Amino acid sequence: MSRVFEVIKARRSIRRYEPKPIPREDLEKILEAARLAPSAKNIQPWRFVVVTDPEKKRKLAKACWNQMFIADAAVIVVALSDPNLSPRWHDKDTMIAIEHMVLVAADLGYGTCWIGAFDEKEVREIVKAPENLKVVAVLPIGCPAESPPPRPRKKFEEIFFHEEYGKSLNLNKI
Repeated sequence: MSRVFEVIKARRSIRRYEPKPIPREDLEKILEAARLAPSAKNIQPWRFVVVTDPEKKRKLAKACWNQMFIADAAVIVVALSDPNLSPRWHDKDTMIAIEHMVLVAADLGYGTCWIGAFDEKEVREIVKAPENLKVVAVLPIGCPAESPPPRPRKKFEEIFFHEEYGKSLNLNKI
């Protein structure tokens, strides 16, 4: 099995973090993964604000509907997208870049948790993002203080079909 597949299988959403910093080299790799992500027409409509200041992290956690565990992460990345650059794909492209960060962070032994519940205006104000940018997600990254078990996944047959919806996929016949 490939290393990437093993990382995907092992990754969990982490909601408890150790009070440890992320070494610069590791953070650089995580951020570089986002920079290298694909985007429609290579427009790269994303921008990321990396937050390490404890007070700003606390404010972000409050803006994320009081999910205060977020403030305990070593770093919080606020993912922004520019709809003017790519009206149809800005948010989707940015989500791909975020997932690149999530997977590299997991590979390096760090925990993350996609945060989609937030007051967009408040998050934008905290990081001083311009009005034209959309907040796509908030991503805490840090050393995990927990190791949650895998969550249940739907069966293969429930989500993959052959040629048309509802028609069973048999990989032996392809």
